[in-house]
Amino acid sequence: MKTNRYITISTLTRYLKDKFTKDENLQNIYLKGEISNFKSHSSGHYYFSLKDDFSKINAIMFNSYNKKLNFTPKEGMKVLVCGRINIYEPTGNYQIYVEEMQEDGIGNLYIEFEKLKEKLSKEGYFDDSHKKQIPKFPKRIGIVSSDTGAAIKDIITTIKRRYPICEIILFPSLVQGDEAKYDIVKNIEKAKDYNIDTLIVGRGGGSIEDLWPFNEEIVAKAIYDCDIPIISAVGHEIDFTISDFVADLRAATPTAAAEIAVPNILDVSNYLAQINIRVNESMYQKINYNYLLLDSFKNSYIIKNPLFLYENKKIKLDNLNEKLNSIIKNNLNDVNNNLNNLIEKLNLLNPLNILDRGYSITYFNDKILSDALKVKENDEIKIVLKNGKITSKIEKVEL
Repeated sequence: MKTNRYITISTLTRYLKDKFTKDENLQNIYLKGEISNFKSHSSGHYYFSLKDDFSKINAIMFNSYNKKLNFTPKEGMKVLVCGRINIYEPTGNYQIYVEEMQEDGIGNLYIEFEKLKEKLSKEGYFDDSHKKQIPKFPKRIGIVSSDTGAAIKDIITTIKRRYPICEIILFPSLVQGDEAKYDIVKNIEKAKDYNIDTLIVGRGGGSIEDLWPFNEEIVAKAIYDCDIPIISAVGHEIDFTISDFVADLRAATPTAAAEIAVPNILDVSNYLAQINIRVNESMYQKINYNYLLLDSFKNSYIIKNPLFLYENKKIKLDNLNEKLNSIIKNNLNDVNNNLNNLIEKLNLLNPLNILDRGYSITYFNDKILSDALKVKENDEIKIVLKNGKITSKIEKVEL
């Protein structure tokens, strides 16, 4: 018998676990069933089974996920869960690791919610790059909500209490029922004509069916396309809608939206008081500094003795004049010396100077005669001496 074909149980389990992990269909799966064998562990984790009429699967929901639930799971409760399937190696059993859970009866809406959320996310509706900044000091706030109920009263009361100088414009809207989505979109569009700084869109709490208008795609697109910064305030803190993800900012409750939308006027007053103190201190320091600077000018040696400054300048001017005269004189001496040298050189080169030594210069036809063969008998020549000129004729030419 060949034993090298045999593998260990743990090797097989790891192989199957790897297959489960790589299967994308098993990493984001939606199941519905009935809870059985429910146990809330001291660690906070939930251990239970999900079953239908024919099958059963073990399930675990870790504390980090189950603390987000707005209900307590119970034995026999029908639920909708979302999670991932994997194998628990010590027992080799496959089980679901639950990340989200809803009571059944709203399952179809929840699935629609997840589909639209995924679609809009891929299209960039939730990207932070599209989020607009909420103004810190709004002059006018718009509210798209029902004009009755606790939510609108809480919003208006909170704004008036915190920032009474802000104007409030209410756009009464249906917030529940089949026609609500159209009314919400209409009022968001209407608000664009009122020069509003911030727009609060929302309603009070309710079931997922009650809040569903804020999960409609046309409402999401209206919020996305609105130029006014929008705060979404739908339901309670645990409620999340598509509008929350698309809006520029999500508030946990309508009251929280009002607190986000406006500052507390007492805080503003305190801030302005602090600014006033800082400005006064800065001005006092500046004035004091300038007083000290003025005193230093007044007590300076030059201000008290201005003639000293003039005398120093006069002495400096005299020194400059002396230097200038010296430079001019030296330059003139240099020029005279150069001129005398040039005159001496010219005198040395002047042919007339040789006449002083008894020499003469002979001209024939107004040209200096240097060759006896250029004249002949009876030619007239001129002889230049030191003190005059002699005109004579050639009697004989001898070489």
